[in-house]
Amino acid sequence: MIENIIVIAILAAIVGGTVFYLIRAKKRGQKCIGCPYAKQCGGKCGENKK
Repeated sequence: MIENIIVIAILAAIVGGTVFYLIRAKKRGQKCIGCPYAKQCGGKCGENKK
């Protein structure tokens, strides 16, 4: 029983940290979170440059 609570607490901490990171990144103005050029690309990170 206690093992389940520990696992749930760890998963909740991971999910909470991820959500906190995403919210903070959006407030800083990053268009493409996870892209190394997020502040420079202008919001078109998914397009291939030819």
